[in-house]
Amino acid sequence: MNTSGIMKFKLLKEVFLFIITLNINSMSAQMYTTLTEQQQGIVTISALTTTGDLEHLKVELNTALDAGVTINEIKEIMVQLYAYCGFPRSLNALGTFQVVLEERASKGITDSLGKEIILEKDTTDKYEQGRKVLEALTGIPQAKPASGFGEFSPRIDAFLKEHLFADIFDSDVLTYQQREMVTIAALASMDGVAPQLQAHIGMGMNTGITKNQLTEIFDLIEKHIGKNQADIARAVLAKIK
Repeated sequence: MNTSGIMKFKLLKEVFLFIITLNINSMSAQMYTTLTEQQQGIVTISALTTTGDLEHLKVELNTALDAGVTINEIKEIMVQLYAYCGFPRSLNALGTFQVVLEERASKGITDSLGKEIILEKDTTDKYEQGRKVLEALTGIPQAKPASGFGEFSPRIDAFLKEHLFADIFDSDVLTYQQREMVTIAALASMDGVAPQLQAHIGMGMNTGITKNQLTEIFDLIEKHIGKNQADIARAVLAKIK
C-alpha cells in the first residue's frame, strides 16, 4: 500500500472510531437519563416549594405544565409538601401557581386539569388506613403505635398515620412513586433530615424508583438548590445497599 493509501486508511479508521465513540456516548446518556420530563417537573417543583424560591418556581411551573404535568397533580404536590416544609411555603407556592395559571390562560393556553381531587374518603378507621399505606411503602409490618417515637408521643403517631399517610398519601391523584419523588426531593432540599431522607429513599425504591433516577433527582437538587445539599443526599444514597 502506497503512502496515499495508508493515509486514507488511517483517516477512515479515525472517522470510524469517532462515530463509534459518539454512538456509545449517546447510548450511555440515554441509559442514564431515566427521569421523564414530568418526573423532572415533579422533583423541581417540590424542591423549589420546599426552599421557598418562588421566582424560580414560577419558571419551573411553566416548564412542568408544558411537559404535561396536570394542574391537579401540581396542587397535590404542594398540599403534600405542607407536611414537610410547613403551611407558609405550601400556601405561597399555591399562590404562585394561581398566578401562573392566570397568566397562561390570558395567553390562550389551556392546561390539563387531570384526575379529580377527592377531599375525603369514607373511612371509619383512618389510623388503620394510614398504617396499611405505610406498610405498602416500607414493605415492613407497622406496629400500633409505632415503636420509639410513636410510644413516646402517640399523638404524633396518630397524625402521621391518619393525616399524612391516610388523608394525603392515599389520594390517587399522585401514585405512591410520584409521592415518594415529592418527599425525597423535599427532604434532599432541607438541612438536618438525613434519617428521614434515608427512610424515604428506601420507600421510594420499594415503589420502583431506581438508583439512577435517585442520582438524577440529586443532580436536579444540585442545579436548583445547591451542591452542598445534593452532596448530603448523595452520601445518604451511598449508604443504601
